[in-house]
Amino acid sequence: MSATQKVQQHPAFIQAQNKANYYVNQLDKELTKYPVLNTFEQRTQVPKSYAVIGAILLLTLFHFINPLAAPVSNLVGWGLPAYLSFKALETPGHQDDIQWLTYWVVFGFFNFLESFALRIVLYYLPWYFAFKTVFILWLQLPTFRGAQTAYLTILRPVLANLSNSSRSAAPTQAETTTSEDLRQRVANAE
Repeated sequence: MSATQKVQQHPAFIQAQNKANYYVNQLDKELTKYPVLNTFEQRTQVPKSYAVIGAILLLTLFHFINPLAAPVSNLVGWGLPAYLSFKALETPGHQDDIQWLTYWVVFGFFNFLESFALRIVLYYLPWYFAFKTVFILWLQLPTFRGAQTAYLTILRPVLANLSNSSRSAAPTQAETTTSEDLRQRVANAE
């Protein structure tokens, strides 16, 4: 009996193999919800769970090759969300529209901030794009509702504060009339 056969018959190897098969089967069941992946599996004869695992491993590999990290991170940030936003526009409900509109607002604000400080951040945090990709996935995935959380805790208070300060800087017509009336009263009293 060869060393390879001994390893394959070892109880720990068999247990690990059974556990891996269980998780791949669970992933396959979850991925059957997506018609695109079912069509891909039928056309290529590659199991959709293997294709997804391979794509994730490939994206991870690209993150280790630093010049490709930024494009891959940006692709993750707009590729799937653009497709799902298109699908959300075609559905009659509004909940998915709200989710993706909120995502795009948060993603746009994040990219705006990133444009100012990217060189500094990359200097101090070399794995920035890996963290950015994880952050973007947190924003996207409906399980976490990261975009709604970021919007409600960070963006909404900031934008509300900016909106209130711009209102106080530019008085409305009613406030202007009140100010003029007050001046006239003061002038008449003198």
